[in-house]
Amino acid sequence: MTDLLSQLTFTSGHSMKNRFMLAPLTNCQSHVDGTLSDDEYTWLTKRAEGGFGLTMTCAAHVQAIGQGFPGQLGIWDDKHIAGLTRLAGGIKAHNSVALVQLHHAGMRSSLVKELLDGAPVCPSDNERSGARGLTLAETQQLIEDFVRAAERAQAAGFDGVELHGAHGYILCQYFSAAINARDDAFGGDTQGRYRILFEIIDGVRTRCGADFVLGVRLSPERFGMQLGEVLGVAERLLTDDRVDFLDMSLWDCFKQPEDEAFKGKSLMEHFAALKRGNTRLGAAGALETPADAEKLMAAGYDYAMLGRAAMWNHDFPKLYADNRTFTPAALPVSRAYLNAEGISDTFVDYIKGNWPQYVAE
Repeated sequence: MTDLLSQLTFTSGHSMKNRFMLAPLTNCQSHVDGTLSDDEYTWLTKRAEGGFGLTMTCAAHVQAIGQGFPGQLGIWDDKHIAGLTRLAGGIKAHNSVALVQLHHAGMRSSLVKELLDGAPVCPSDNERSGARGLTLAETQQLIEDFVRAAERAQAAGFDGVELHGAHGYILCQYFSAAINARDDAFGGDTQGRYRILFEIIDGVRTRCGADFVLGVRLSPERFGMQLGEVLGVAERLLTDDRVDFLDMSLWDCFKQPEDEAFKGKSLMEHFAALKRGNTRLGAAGALETPADAEKLMAAGYDYAMLGRAAMWNHDFPKLYADNRTFTPAALPVSRAYLNAEGISDTFVDYIKGNWPQYVAE
């Protein structure tokens, strides 16, 4: 088993001081125009201070129309660079690799359509969400805007970016045969539906350079994803060495797949069994304790992504370094406890609204 406290070096040359990566978490704390707030700065820099080897922002939308939730961090305009520069500096001051997650909600922008200037967009017209399909020119512009957002992150001093291709957001919508009904180069078979991802990857590599960290997040189920297809794309990403890391968002690392054809092994085991090149593999999903993270590493992963566990214990990596069997905070926790962990009342309200069992009020 790889030691969680050992250094991890990416092909870009950047190194994590340990194998703990902060998962990108929605927190609704940014300003209405997408600029960074003091609350979001505190939430993220406190995790860097707590010892995370890599600290990643929440999903930052690359087009104004791609907003997916209130108070979302933006990276679609140069006006966001000043706040992002402050944030990158605050994270890196604690020897943590600093990344922005690049995102576009696509048809899932319908959840906040009152905040949008126009109808949500999607690879194809979608009656249920009210989203309209993007033209070929608009798809090409979307690719450009992902790449341009990566350039903004680099200009702000971030070490790299992650492309959010999971959870039913716009890249995932292109991947899904159940959602993507296009008949051009960005639809049809697996190669066509995933073309957008690889064109963004190539664009970021060309314009941001080989020393810029580039990762991809995928999820294997829900939103029309087919596990067999995702396994194939994941293996391509792991072996062609165009990206530094693959982040598998598994919802629960230890669960059995929903697809009957893949029963008998956990999702974690299926992805661990793929062929590997120099691309690093990590996962998120129900990693709540030191033992959970160690199980992931024992299965052959390169790093562990902590989300909710990092909410309750901002210094999870430091606590682990002091005691590898430490017990994380017992849930539920009070609002005051979360405030002390660097989580504002706005973020607490978001947590309480989605997971009321976690907040003792």
